[in-house]
Amino acid sequence: MEKPVASCCWTLVIQLSLCFALFIAFYIGGESERSNLNNKNTMRTIGSPLDLYFLSVRGGFRPLKLQTHLLKQMEKVAKAYDVEFVVDISELGENDPLMQNGAMHFPSLNVPWYTTNALQVQGKRYIINNILLQHGKTLDLIVVDTASLGGYVPKGKSRNNESDHLHWLTRTLEKTDSDWRIVVGYDPILICNKNGDKKGIKIEYESLYRVFTKFGVNAYLSKQPCTNLYLREGSIAHIGNLGPADEPYYSSESSIITRDMHNGFFLHKVGLLEIVSYFINPASEVVFRTTLHQQGKDFM
Repeated sequence: MEKPVASCCWTLVIQLSLCFALFIAFYIGGESERSNLNNKNTMRTIGSPLDLYFLSVRGGFRPLKLQTHLLKQMEKVAKAYDVEFVVDISELGENDPLMQNGAMHFPSLNVPWYTTNALQVQGKRYIINNILLQHGKTLDLIVVDTASLGGYVPKGKSRNNESDHLHWLTRTLEKTDSDWRIVVGYDPILICNKNGDKKGIKIEYESLYRVFTKFGVNAYLSKQPCTNLYLREGSIAHIGNLGPADEPYYSSESSIITRDMHNGFFLHKVGLLEIVSYFINPASEVVFRTTLHQQGKDFM
């Protein structure tokens, strides 16, 4: 009569051991997102191998030492995640030194670089459509020229350039049936008050914002608009990349953005139902994370 009792006790011990092991696995997985990103095995636990990864970074001129350090950090992440492409937020376009040196001298960064160009070539715009995700889902990446969409009007140009650009963007978004739609531009379409706080947010490019809203744009990547690296206005996520010339922000309502963060970059993970963005500082630490969910989906 004692054997069944012993058997039950042994079964209970096994079940408790499995539960404990499962708890440890989840704990380690959670800790890995907050840990240092120098370890490739640690990094890969952030997402699924089936997810698509890309980087976004603010281009521009940096001292050679800072530029080299930034590119080395980007290369580590690109290699660990098999990054598909890099988005370069720069007013210098194809002449941006970060893009040129990254693609030429760092093997893991020898992937497509898609750059903004707000000053050199007016009307520069293009779309990279149907970037394949898992299960037949797709991502469209649309680059716009914000210099032709309001505010600055070059000498000899008229507002017709703005109208043409909006017409192109409208036609482009009408035709797309992608699951994710990300637009990239140099200038932010949101601006904040002088203190940089979220109070007093103003839409700088209203015509552009209306097109985004009408056609279901999920996210807009640009240079840094406010204290926050991430702002949500309506249905659109605004993700700002810090640049070397930006001033530090100090805010009572937002985390302080320090000078060293201006030499960081974003790792973006695109899945079926969400896009997760990780801001990585010069020490290879994830100091900011945000998740954008696909609208109309239910989540567990």
